[in-house]
Amino acid sequence: MTINVTPHLNFRGNARQALEFYQTVFGGALTIASYADTGNTDPATGGQVTYGQVVADNGFRVMAYDAYPHLPWDQGQDPFFVSVRGSDADELQGYWNRLAEGAEVKQPIGPSQWGPLYGQLTDRFGITWVLDIAVAHPTA
Repeated sequence: MTINVTPHLNFRGNARQALEFYQTVFGGALTIASYADTGNTDPATGGQVTYGQVVADNGFRVMAYDAYPHLPWDQGQDPFFVSVRGSDADELQGYWNRLAEGAEVKQPIGPSQWGPLYGQLTDRFGITWVLDIAVAHPTA
């Protein structure tokens, strides 16, 4: 299995604009899935980004989302995640198990609305990691 480590930027309502801007700077393909696309029926957040990325042939890659409005969020304290995406659930589970030692688990690893495996934790050094199985989303 190969894995990719990608900066995962966190926003409060303007992830789409940031991703569109980064695409104009670096080029590449823009992919966006809104909360409504993944089954959220709340009109206040339905159009916000639950998953977004820009991937360019030159190697540039960034992910972003709009933090859930019911969660506390401060851009100065939680501006990014480290995203580890892969295709092998057992290998990702092994990474998870090691990262979880002394960590605060924010979302236990398991199936999610948007993919077969997803988990989020903040390690003992204060870095938030997202581990998941990559799935195809429509490009914007």
